[in-house]
Amino acid sequence: MEDRFQQKPALLTLSAGTKSCHIFRAPKSQEESNPNAYKPRIVSIGPYHHGKKRLELIEQHKPRAFSKLLDRTAVGPIDYFNAIASWETHIRDSYSEALHWKTSDLIEMMILDACFMIELFRAHTCENPEDADDPVFFTPWILSSLMIDLLLIENQIPFFVLRKIYALSKSSSDADRSLNEIALRFFNRALQWIDEHLQKHYRVSKITHLLDLFRLCLVGHLNIESPPPVDKELLQLMPSTNHMLLAGIKFESRKSKNLIDVVFDDGVLRIPPFTIDLFTSSFFLSCLAYEQCCHCCSKHISSYVVFMRCIMGTAADAVFSSLLR
Repeated sequence: MEDRFQQKPALLTLSAGTKSCHIFRAPKSQEESNPNAYKPRIVSIGPYHHGKKRLELIEQHKPRAFSKLLDRTAVGPIDYFNAIASWETHIRDSYSEALHWKTSDLIEMMILDACFMIELFRAHTCENPEDADDPVFFTPWILSSLMIDLLLIENQIPFFVLRKIYALSKSSSDADRSLNEIALRFFNRALQWIDEHLQKHYRVSKITHLLDLFRLCLVGHLNIESPPPVDKELLQLMPSTNHMLLAGIKFESRKSKNLIDVVFDDGVLRIPPFTIDLFTSSFFLSCLAYEQCCHCCSKHISSYVVFMRCIMGTAADAVFSSLLR
């Protein structure tokens, strides 16, 4: 019996619940109501969905992306391996679940996944991309699926791995562009944020993974404390848009660089407009899941979704209800 008490957890890592742990699976409550929302459609990044048969198309392309990266620089494969292997403990501690992978397999996966992502970002942000004829990087339906998959909560690798690979593989064509910049510019075709807003995050250093970077773009400039938990009964008392209009409250579109920057002032509720589509709904779902799992991050996205769900009615209700299940 004493031996059982001394056994290490087989599923949860010892770092689970600490600040070093920031890559999670979606909470069961959310996964059960949206069973396919957190599963990648076309590409696996990290260990949680690695080896799934339906994701073989992109998996076969990753070594090719790594080969192109090697051709462009003087850094060899062993240099990449040694650089990432030195971070093995930190990599394992970043995940909430124990990774039963051999060191060599884990490091190889991290390198291939990071190189694939970096080459994809480069291909879409360079003036004269070498991979302009690459069907994986530029076929519209594949590209839209990649954008969704790369921001899934269960499809992340530590950002320090991406940074290290990017630093080793930098060439003259990269100039002084940061990894943040090429990643944000790649996704901005879907998010359509203002360039000035993106530029504020080009040099931000405290980032845990790609999803965290984009969530930070939404909440980073909001210098307010995370709101305290709200009683569900109080939320049910929040009036809908129709009731607010009857009460004399006015609604206006707010020109803001941030779509969650909602302001109520002098009887006017100003809300930045945004489009609900497959990309944004998937992004919000992963942000909600991340905020539920990560105890050290704010709950701004969760508060925003709850707020919008309360004030909107009819067709919009169905969309936000699916996010809150």
